[in-house]
Amino acid sequence: MKLPSHDAAARTPEDGGHRVHLPRFRAGPLRQVASRLLLALLVLVLTVVIVYVDRTGYHDNSDENVDFLDAVYYSTVTLSTTGYGDIVPYSDSARLSNILLVTPLRVLFLIILVGTTLEVLAERTREQYRLNRWRSALRDHTVVVGFGTKGRSAVQTLCATGLAKNRVVVVDPNHKVIEAANADGFAGVVGDATRSDVLLRAEAQRARQFVIATQRDDTAVLVTLTARQLNRGANIVAAVREEENAPLLRQSGADAVITSASAAGRLLGMSVQSPTAGAVIEDLIQQGSGLDLVERTVVKAEVGKSVRDTDDLVVSVLRGHRLLAYDDPDASPLQAADRLITIVRAPMVQE
Repeated sequence: MKLPSHDAAARTPEDGGHRVHLPRFRAGPLRQVASRLLLALLVLVLTVVIVYVDRTGYHDNSDENVDFLDAVYYSTVTLSTTGYGDIVPYSDSARLSNILLVTPLRVLFLIILVGTTLEVLAERTREQYRLNRWRSALRDHTVVVGFGTKGRSAVQTLCATGLAKNRVVVVDPNHKVIEAANADGFAGVVGDATRSDVLLRAEAQRARQFVIATQRDDTAVLVTLTARQLNRGANIVAAVREEENAPLLRQSGADAVITSASAAGRLLGMSVQSPTAGAVIEDLIQQGSGLDLVERTVVKAEVGKSVRDTDDLVVSVLRGHRLLAYDDPDASPLQAADRLITIVRAPMVQE
């Protein structure tokens, strides 16, 4: 099988970089502009009130009297730092109010005017702080490579079983796909996951498990090799289209390989022969509703008992590297180190 160095979709990433994108929660641009304009108007109104209340302490070179229009004019030119000098404060109270009140308002007005530049600087600082805090707290997370139909369904299943969204990092070469992942509450990295530097941005070396759901089988092999090189102890589950590529993926380091085309075909065939059985299987693999197929450890009260004496419906027993069916004579009695694959009601899983 030919193994290209990059995925077809990853050769031209839309943003040209491999940045980490964290979910954002902020107001829209029109709302931000409107709030700034409203704040600037409030500063102007407050300045007009201050000047008009102490209007007797101001001198107008044209008619010596300061009315409301003059107060608005003086406030406008003062806040904008124009200062024509035709209206000036001459009394002690007017000059004191300019020092203590009008000058701070002038500074605040200037901050609002240059707010866009300041916001960019503050946003960069805040984003860098969030990124550093995110990196330092990220441990034993799940890295999902590919956020198409397969990757999104896998993440939804993991979240239905209790995985927090902040413990998921999505890696995809498409910037719009990462934006969609951010909208769903997941952190994302734009880039080609076959490159180690991209996976390192997702903190792959500290991940607990990988879900590889790329569009091409050769890309899945390369991603699996890279992930296994960075993290020897992580659990790697990968999906392939062609069943003939599954052994190569296992040799690359995948712990489990799902053949999407064959699995869908088998489910279709079962549904043709027995629609009810197909519906039950569909229910089992859809976590969070109806019946769920889960893996759990043996509780202390179950040690030494038969498989049929457990509270849950046991399908298989995992003992070491052996997978024993429920009717296998070696499956009973249960041992403390065993793991059970059981069928339970979804509310029990959620609890």
